[in-house]
Amino acid sequence: MNDINFKIYQSPFSWRYGSDEMRQIFSEEKRRRLWRKIWVALAKAQNKAGLVADSEFNDLKKHESAVDIKRSLEIEKEIYHDLMAEVRVFAEKAKVGGGKIHLGATSMDISDNADTIRIKEALSLVEKELIDLLKSFTSQIKKYQDVVCMGYTHLQPAEPTTLGYRLCLYAQDLLNDLKILRFVKNNLKAKGIKGAVGTSASYEKLLKNTTMDAFKLEQEVMSDLNLSESTVAGQTYPRKTDLNLIIVLASIAQSIHKFCLDLRLMQSPNFGEWSEPLDTKRVGSSAMPFKRNPDKSEKVCSLARYIQSLVQLAWDNAANSFLERTLDDSANRRIFIPESFLAADEILVETNKLVAGLIVYEQNIKSNLDKYGRFAGTEVLMMEAVKRGANRQEIHETVRKISMQAWGEVNKGNPNPLVDLLKSDKIISKFIKSGEINTLTDPATHTGLAQMRCQMFLKELKKEKVV
Repeated sequence: MNDINFKIYQSPFSWRYGSDEMRQIFSEEKRRRLWRKIWVALAKAQNKAGLVADSEFNDLKKHESAVDIKRSLEIEKEIYHDLMAEVRVFAEKAKVGGGKIHLGATSMDISDNADTIRIKEALSLVEKELIDLLKSFTSQIKKYQDVVCMGYTHLQPAEPTTLGYRLCLYAQDLLNDLKILRFVKNNLKAKGIKGAVGTSASYEKLLKNTTMDAFKLEQEVMSDLNLSESTVAGQTYPRKTDLNLIIVLASIAQSIHKFCLDLRLMQSPNFGEWSEPLDTKRVGSSAMPFKRNPDKSEKVCSLARYIQSLVQLAWDNAANSFLERTLDDSANRRIFIPESFLAADEILVETNKLVAGLIVYEQNIKSNLDKYGRFAGTEVLMMEAVKRGANRQEIHETVRKISMQAWGEVNKGNPNPLVDLLKSDKIISKFIKSGEINTLTDPATHTGLAQMRCQMFLKELKKEKVV
């Protein structure tokens, strides 16, 4: 951070959000080094075809790493073409082989393939961070799979579940995201070496009467770069690739947003069951020193929304590219591709900390369960009464009236009197003994298959080689 000039505008992604590892992948230096790597790979293949002499290729290889961004930017101001400016700087250093740089190529043969390499590396980093997050969820699922808590639908108390089972809901979404990410990464296709409109016409002309054709040249270069190429392309790789990429990142962001939104809800005193890890020196408010805000998860939700907003941009680029290519995607791609990955990087790392350090207030869980959990047991009690001869409609109305009476007391701040009211009711007592009512309405006996499904899901994680 010491080399950042804070006297001029800096993107928050330059220093505040995202890791240095992700920033390096999308750095300007990395970009230009990849351009040179591709030019050298192209010259190497053309050397095999006899188009580039050994001395020329060796000279290019020797000066491959001699990147001079300052000099390149000076030239770019004059010619208004960043890639050609880099060609000239490269040629200034490589005086023997410089005349053969970019032979037969169009800009996108270089820059799009370089972008694909960076995207591939960035996807691998996101994959690693996603796996780390799932491992943290795994630990918490194991820890809390038997802790019974109140389940909520419509933000109203519903039926009991277990905390571990609820955590499985978030982790299952992320596991699906991991599968989609792996599919996209494994099917990522570069443009390849196909020339101005994707037909390889320039290479075909160059390679006439040599030992190599355009197909072989492309295979040589792509193998050297460890990339798979598209079968067909225009001047660029299909911008559908960018759309698929952002959809994956947006899907991850949605899953994380859901968890962090619920964490913010559960940290509110009205629920009070979870909390972010709270550093003793953390300041919650400049005005209210007592505040304990869920600001980490709020930040995550904010960045997740930003990622989602980029889907439309990628869609527009793919849909509005006329014929073989237009340039109106170029400027925004310089921004949204790096920033979408940096935002994803930030939310994955931050959420991993939130999950690993999640504070669970089991006493508050028990308190909420005591207050609301008995209501869920009324269904079990009703079914048991009907099995013993009660009229289903009559017993339903009886239990409903008692439940509303109990709610009235709860809303006054009193303990839930449901069990006592059920025990004293004459209709219910005909079918259910007083001593059975506690057992029938016990929330801990009404979690169904929650624990078993936790175990089933943990096996799925193992199958996917997450844990």
